[in-house]
Amino acid sequence: MRRWDSKSRNRTRIPEFFCDKESVSFAEQAQSILDAAESAASKGETCSEMTILIGQDGAIHMLADSDWPLDSLAVHHGAKSAYRVTGTKGSVRVEARQGGRVCIMQTRNPAQTARLLLGA
Repeated sequence: MRRWDSKSRNRTRIPEFFCDKESVSFAEQAQSILDAAESAASKGETCSEMTILIGQDGAIHMLADSDWPLDSLAVHHGAKSAYRVTGTKGSVRVEARQGGRVCIMQTRNPAQTARLLLGA
């Protein structure tokens, strides 16, 4: 599998061991969760903190407003992967963990984006 860094002028090749299917699906799942949360937020829904645990067998366990650290919660429940969704003032954040992998994705609220674009 070939993966290229599109920002690099030299098109550096990323080694295949960084591109395994499990890593890609982990990041894609985090992106899907972020997209769903962002879609709900854009429709005026309030984003309460939600933790999503995916078990070794693929079972989904959802917890609202857990104050446990995400990695501790995943270990406690024997989860293969864990995702925490939080939202404040129109922005949405997803923290994802799977073994030693960590992925954090965040959107900005529309007002922040407008200020950045307008240089204000």
